Amino acid sequence: MNLNSLKKYIAPALVVATTTFTSCLHQLDTTPIDPNVDTVDKVYRTVADYNQGLAKLYAGYAITGQQGPDGNGDLGGIDEGASQYLRRYWEAQELPTDEAINCWGDPGQPEMSTMSWTAANTLNEALYYRVIYQISLANQFIRDCEASDFDLSSQIAEARFLRAYSYWHALDLYGNGVPKITEENTVGKELPLPWGKQGGRELFDYITAELESIIDASSEEQLVDIGESMFGQANKGVAYMLLGKVFLNAEVYIGEAHLSEAKKYTDLVVNNYTLSGSHKNAVSAYQSLFVMDNYEEHKEIIFSINYFGDQTRTWGGMTYIINAATGGDMDRDMMGAPGWGGNRSMTSLLNVFEGKTDDRALFFIHKDDQGNETTDIVDFMQFTQGVQVTKFRNVDSKGAPGHATYAETNYPVFRVADAILMQTEIEWRMNGFASNNNIRTLWERAGRSTESVPEVNAETILNERARELYWEGHRRQDLRRFNTFTRGSVVQTWPYKGSQIAPEGLTNVSETFEVYPIPSSEIGANPNLIQNKGY
Repeated sequence: MNLNSLKKYIAPALVVATTTFTSCLHQLDTTPIDPNVDTVDKVYRTVADYNQGLAKLYAGYAITGQQGPDGNGDLGGIDEGASQYLRRYWEAQELPTDEAINCWGDPGQPEMSTMSWTAANTLNEALYYRVIYQISLANQFIRDCEASDFDLSSQIAEARFLRAYSYWHALDLYGNGVPKITEENTVGKELPLPWGKQGGRELFDYITAELESIIDASSEEQLVDIGESMFGQANKGVAYMLLGKVFLNAEVYIGEAHLSEAKKYTDLVVNNYTLSGSHKNAVSAYQSLFVMDNYEEHKEIIFSINYFGDQTRTWGGMTYIINAATGGDMDRDMMGAPGWGGNRSMTSLLNVFEGKTDDRALFFIHKDDQGNETTDIVDFMQFTQGVQVTKFRNVDSKGAPGHATYAETNYPVFRVADAILMQTEIEWRMNGFASNNNIRTLWERAGRSTESVPEVNAETILNERARELYWEGHRRQDLRRFNTFTRGSVVQTWPYKGSQIAPEGLTNVSETFEVYPIPSSEIGANPNLIQNKGY
């Protein structure tokens, strides 16, 4: 795998995007801009031009527009940095859970941490339109490729994967009732219909069919094999992982289990990737996955969103994740970030480590706090309460800092450690019991004593997923799968769950919050759509 070979496409991709796509917050599909200025036939003249257009699709997860960090953004009507795809997605999956909390008082922000948002929440609106916009870009790119005389089958396969990836986000976050838009839609002619009512399976079937098609050896449009892609580029292994994720969560999405399919694709992932197994320079094997040179860990990191400092200027993404985690008395040089003091964790995450030696416990405890709970959710100026997380850092494995303003650390979307835990969970769900050998393997890598590895049950799986995968954007999905997100069974409560008043939290929150609302502005603009239940 090669990092720089993807990096060289980023800047040219922004030029292609500027001349090919319009950008509007409420637009559900894209059209070429003024044909008297720049049209598709002027932008796409060589295969290299199409590769740059494809790079724009990848860049859509990392940056916010054609310039960055401010000005000429893809979406209007909201602060550009706050609308960034990864920033919005990370918050939606982490802030309402037992793993993270935000201490800013910006409009809509406290509600994200306390599971009390409404259909008018600005941050949710930005996430929704970012997801739909990304799907729209993929649709237009596929149309342009299909109209070309070049053989662009591999480029189309990658665009189809990226569209399926964003549609998975849409299904997971908003249910089956999001707009149905593919390359077959006539641009701007009619308002899209929904994929189906919440709880239906039309979108689920579409996502899985698309992914299975682009890994089929007989398909004309198929992804490259594992080991033949650049770091951060979709290949068949990435599609295996996404299929495993979708099928494992099928009971949440469509009310029926698909464990045999989940096992099939998860096993393919585990058989083709390996854990990073030894210390590297100044960091542990685990820490090596979350610093700037984590591209060297491509045998474990299956898919990533890549950042290149000044070439990916944004106040979102990894710049946000690292800076928002840095504040108070934390060592800025160690974090490689000036620090904004925004996101932290709570004792609910610290407690799953049980005070044991574990390389994965990457925390900073304020000297006067000693891990006490956050008592003031809006604590921007001090950032001294709660538990600060030092997992992601903008330094390399030797401690050398990256760009002074913009992050250079890549975000690991999928890791084989996740697949290993999925494998154990699938075995447990299918048989009612499972071997704890996979957990033992992860404990060994983390330097944790393996004398007391617990038997596998729901609580064991959830706790181990928290220890291994915290702050990687999986927690809300995990809690939903175990019926513990809004209701209480295995994990009953955590600080501020459903409450802005006190850190105790509630055991049960309305099931309305299982999914996010389709923004009220979207419902008003498209009467074909139906709001999710309870909003």
